[in-house]
Amino acid sequence: MTSTPDGPVAPGGTGPVPPPSPSPGRRTAAWFHCFAGIAGDMALGSLVDAGADVGEVLALLERLPFGGWGLDVEPVLRGGIAASRAVVTVHDHVVVRTYAHVVGLVEEARLPVRVAARALGTFAALAEVEAALHRRPVDRVHFHEVGGHDTVIDVVGTAAALEVLGVDEVWASPVATGTGMVRAAHGLLPNPAPAVVGLLRGVPTWGRDLPVELTTPTGAALLAALASGFGPLPAMEVTGQGFGAGQRELDELPNCTQVVTGVRVGPAGAPGLPGAGTPGAGAGAGQPVSHLEATVDDATGEQLAHAVAVLGDAGAHDAWLAPVVMKKGRPGYVVHVLCDPVDVPGLRELLRSSTGSLGVRHTAGERWPASRTVETVVVEGRSVRVKVAPGRVKAEYDDVAAVAAETGRPLREVASLAEQAWLAGGGPGPSTGVPGEIGPA
Repeated sequence: MTSTPDGPVAPGGTGPVPPPSPSPGRRTAAWFHCFAGIAGDMALGSLVDAGADVGEVLALLERLPFGGWGLDVEPVLRGGIAASRAVVTVHDHVVVRTYAHVVGLVEEARLPVRVAARALGTFAALAEVEAALHRRPVDRVHFHEVGGHDTVIDVVGTAAALEVLGVDEVWASPVATGTGMVRAAHGLLPNPAPAVVGLLRGVPTWGRDLPVELTTPTGAALLAALASGFGPLPAMEVTGQGFGAGQRELDELPNCTQVVTGVRVGPAGAPGLPGAGTPGAGAGAGQPVSHLEATVDDATGEQLAHAVAVLGDAGAHDAWLAPVVMKKGRPGYVVHVLCDPVDVPGLRELLRSSTGSLGVRHTAGERWPASRTVETVVVEGRSVRVKVAPGRVKAEYDDVAAVAAETGRPLREVASLAEQAWLAGGGPGPSTGVPGEIGPA
């Protein structure tokens, strides 16, 4: 690894490491180009090749409470392209762990919040698919190949490398898979493996006529857990790229996964993005969001209300319920969650656990929130926050309810008084230096 005045440079000179996002409107993104599929070691290798410092990644990995492993990153060529290959050496051949055991390892490591969430989200995705394939509860799933030291290092290492690069969002291209058969702990399996197919449900995929396991369960799980969406390279200011090499050289194509890093600018019409400064720019360059939902028919009203509350407290942009009629005419509810893509792993698990649902759906999208500020007015000597947007002011319900309870005034009246106070004062009062105030006549 070398350095420049602008920061460390990846092997092969792919450019400076992109810094962490400097403001909420500018987010660092990583787009995985899976033209030859993706595996855990390929994802990790690509991020190191893009500039993630190996020493910093190792420092995080060494927090895991087990030994008997080593990680080396080798410069190689794949199809004539300079790439990095992440090689995990294992001295302790324990390869079967339960899902609960793996979760315990990650939690005990006391990793940064986002690293732990991304790693746990990946293992949760693997566990859910394995549970469905083997018809057993998630908490009784045994990982075979994906429970070994090498897979744990690949998953946690990828999450650590994303953090070292300051990546806020993960995106991916359609995912290539191979054909034929692959050998696994359960014997010969069709290629793509059943776990890969399950993990890529809803993900655009396509097959190459190659008898090679191009996409592994670990690679598919990383995408299923972390990717905000799939498609062409999203609008961004490119800052670097890297290539993570697969184990073998292929005659037909470079056996590697490409990652492109860059900075995305959230508000519509932002400079450097499609549609900037043009009419109708709101159709592009919106703020990326993730929409999670689960359908339930066996939860009580109290449980559903609690689920909405805890999801909001955990950082969701919004959470709500919609009544539906399910199969066999049963009434049920869809629990919806709108959130930042980086919060998907944690909120997805919280949505599942708080509702008891056996599955969660995910859709990537964008939103265009209107600019707004939160101001404060005074009603009868009590502070009330108001949201102020162009052409509109709205009092915060919690503050309005508190004032209504203390004064005995109707809720609607307190809200009206707060909004009138803002409109009358338009900000700090000219003589008192405090927001507009309304009190007893």
